[in-house]
Amino acid sequence: MNCKRCLTAFRKAVLLIITLISVCSLNGYAQDKKEDYLKVGGALRYNIYDKSWTQDKSEPKFAWDTWRLNVDARTSGVDLSFEYRFYPGDDAHFIHHGYLGYALNDDLYMKLGVTQVPFGITKYASHSWWFQIPYYVGLEDDYDAGIKFDFTGIKNLTLNIGYFRQAEPNGSPDYSARYSYDITPSEEASVKELNQFNIRATYQLTKDIEVGVSGQFGQNYNSVLEESESSTAFAGHILANFGKFNFKGEYISYDYGVKDNEGNSLDKVQMGAYGYNYYVASEADIYVAGLAYSMDVDCGPITNIQAYVDYSIIDKRKTGFKSSQHLIPGFLITAGSIYTYVDWAFGKNNAWLGSWTNGLAEGTPDADWESRFNINIGYYF
Repeated sequence: MNCKRCLTAFRKAVLLIITLISVCSLNGYAQDKKEDYLKVGGALRYNIYDKSWTQDKSEPKFAWDTWRLNVDARTSGVDLSFEYRFYPGDDAHFIHHGYLGYALNDDLYMKLGVTQVPFGITKYASHSWWFQIPYYVGLEDDYDAGIKFDFTGIKNLTLNIGYFRQAEPNGSPDYSARYSYDITPSEEASVKELNQFNIRATYQLTKDIEVGVSGQFGQNYNSVLEESESSTAFAGHILANFGKFNFKGEYISYDYGVKDNEGNSLDKVQMGAYGYNYYVASEADIYVAGLAYSMDVDCGPITNIQAYVDYSIIDKRKTGFKSSQHLIPGFLITAGSIYTYVDWAFGKNNAWLGSWTNGLAEGTPDADWESRFNINIGYYF
């Protein structure tokens, strides 16, 4: 069977479905003109941290994490949502999201622009400030440029279909200056993501239990070879609330097909965000689990404390590549519009926790567990 031909046929079929849904939904539907509005907000966040893998005598450090601008508006029934972020410590700035939204009917909502890719657990597969490890390979809270439809017309079922022409635009000149992780060009492989289709379905088994499946089908285009390789990812997930407990579980399988400029298939691919690049295994399975317990409190401005532990692991398929692990115990303190994450993050062969360039690719057989104690204080307005 010709996989590329099947993938092309699938893309055409999904694009046809999207077109038919749009035309049929607009026919005879009178948009309920809700009141126009404009809201401007943002956030300011700081970090206090101490890393185990550095010899920096000035740690622990107090650092400016980020500030951001948010705009939400509606005019003539068309919604706007926009967010732009600045990271002074990384000398990077970029769009987080920016889209126009429109209710085609009571059951179908369209978003056009830079929006969250419907894949796996949304909005986050994590409880902590650190995300889970799928984020660092582009499979959690990912944002790309395209069009998405959210359908809720069947009881207990939500269906998301999206087509994304390309990754979100970079902010500063560096191609890796972006919020979410995408494949970035390197010296050996002039590659970028193109023509990605996503399908995600979730079903509410009960009021407190959600199950879902996701599929992602795209291309990694090499501008030197002028050809593309197929890129796929699949996920199954469960979300469950039991009283004050919340559980998030997910399994992901991905295959980032990519060739270098000489036409050789690669076992690892460069990915980037926040102005930095590192390598990721091209094929792997990911296992995710997180448990949280929420407590209402009455202590000055503090109204809630949520304790949690998140764990995820990348099991790489290439022989000799070592697994990457991610363990985050911590708690979130809520005080009005101030949210404080207190995390003690542990990682093994983990890019952001001590193993930068190749930790998420081949890794190191005798890698140690590294840690970072981190307090993130954010005021959201």
